[in-house]
Amino acid sequence: MTDDKIIREVYEVLKSRRDNPIDSYTSNIMQDSDKKAEDKILEKIAEEAGEVLIAAKNDENLVYESVDLIFHTLLILVYKGIEIDEIFEEFAKRRK
Repeated sequence: MTDDKIIREVYEVLKSRRDNPIDSYTSNIMQDSDKKAEDKILEKIAEEAGEVLIAAKNDENLVYESVDLIFHTLLILVYKGIEIDEIFEEFAKRRK
């Protein structure tokens, strides 16, 4: 599986859990009232960003913590209705 396919697959699973909730962490967090769900996701992003900083500083678990941060960033994008192709397009613009 290519790298972007993995990201796309995770994104699609998150969309599915938003649109067809099941008993899962991601479904449950997105099903709270609008303000509460958004706040919870943003709090997780802040927490994970802090953990990435500490991991980088300590040269420990940087990949693991980075994946957590990317995952929760994808979660807020899904929650806000931003399509994954918009993200890839923005990366492509910045590459030029």
